[in-house]
Amino acid sequence: MRGYLASSIGITCAAALALPLVPPAAAAPPAAGPPAAGPPAAAPPAAAPPAAGPPTAAVRGPVAAGPYTPGGTQSLPLRPLARDRVATPGPSGPAEQGVTRRSVQRFSLVGVVWDDPDTELHGRVQVRTRTTGTGTWSPWQDLEAHYAEHGADPDTAERAPGRVRGATAPLWVGDSDGVEARVRAAAGGTGPRSAPLPEGLRLELVDPGTAAPRTEEYAESPAAGAADRRAGRYVGPRPAIVTRGNWGADESLRERGFRYTKKVKAAFVHHSATGNNYRCAQAPSVIRGIYRYHVRSLGWRDIGYNFLIDKCGRIYEGRAGGVQRAVLGAHTLGFNSNSMGIAVLGTYTSKKPSSAAVKAIARLTAWKLGLYGVNPRGKTYLTSGGGNLYRKGKNVRLNVISGHRDGFATECPGKKLYAKLGTARKTAARYQGR
Repeated sequence: MRGYLASSIGITCAAALALPLVPPAAAAPPAAGPPAAGPPAAAPPAAAPPAAGPPTAAVRGPVAAGPYTPGGTQSLPLRPLARDRVATPGPSGPAEQGVTRRSVQRFSLVGVVWDDPDTELHGRVQVRTRTTGTGTWSPWQDLEAHYAEHGADPDTAERAPGRVRGATAPLWVGDSDGVEARVRAAAGGTGPRSAPLPEGLRLELVDPGTAAPRTEEYAESPAAGAADRRAGRYVGPRPAIVTRGNWGADESLRERGFRYTKKVKAAFVHHSATGNNYRCAQAPSVIRGIYRYHVRSLGWRDIGYNFLIDKCGRIYEGRAGGVQRAVLGAHTLGFNSNSMGIAVLGTYTSKKPSSAAVKAIARLTAWKLGLYGVNPRGKTYLTSGGGNLYRKGKNVRLNVISGHRDGFATECPGKKLYAKLGTARKTAARYQGR
């Protein structure tokens, strides 16, 4: 498991000032496929990104600040902090970078990104934010620095060089209009110098926007019904699922078309690591924020997870392509083929997940795995696409319902949620009538 390095430091806060907004990263070239129907759920940012091409620094340069536009992303470069400008730099520059305290346009979700997705950030990432309306500043909050274990498999089109970025997990902070951030490199293994920070660090401030519910924009494949018949009686009842249209997905953000694998043999359970300070009524906004962060800030073709679950046990459709279909996700690096990813909204390292959320995992897996004739209490084999636990091409035996950490050396889905997977397996099998 990864350990988490922590060293708190103080920094000098500058007077509040507003930086110019930066347009979001350009989307990758669209895949072939039919256009998504339905109007976008939220207005696009004031400055539209180029229509195609990988996200590069050139398309993320500053533009003149404009009026607040719901559903946009502000991207602020991290700079050496005042106390570090005169300090001896590390091998790749100053050991501490950040954004001094300032006023910004409204946002609700924050993360840090950098140029190379294969470069890890070894150190501590913290932000504090100012609540809109009250002017109250939060205490310093940590962002999960390790997010490389999420995303598309190596050597796939979605992870093409120059397309995607490295990133922290996003953090939900609620409606905010001020921010301060600091990133401190961890001490190196030898000598007094710190490990280098990744190049191109930027603070991403995401406003999820507002969205009116829409009807579902695609029809399920008839093949899904055939799968149900082949599976026989071992299929749990289909649970209620909030569609992309009803959580307000802006279908103009993602790439067009859908990508599938042959079947669903396993489910990987995650926590979103976005924190637990959200109300269930805010869950659609949290998901819209994650969606925009994955696509605009990280360069993925769509939200990475196939499904998401809030702490009240509501299930949400994630990556587009049909909830009954074997949609190729970007959730468990090395094991996205023939699997699905389920993210429980929240951070469950020290906090227990709600019983409603655990029950929802069981209900969802009983149905979806049942469509493909899979026993939730069983074992299966998946071929690794490459990662830090298993070499590419290795055939790996896993629980049908696994935690993210079973396929990659990570803390995800958190110690407390991981401990509940046995309960989810038993309950799912019971829902299937086994």
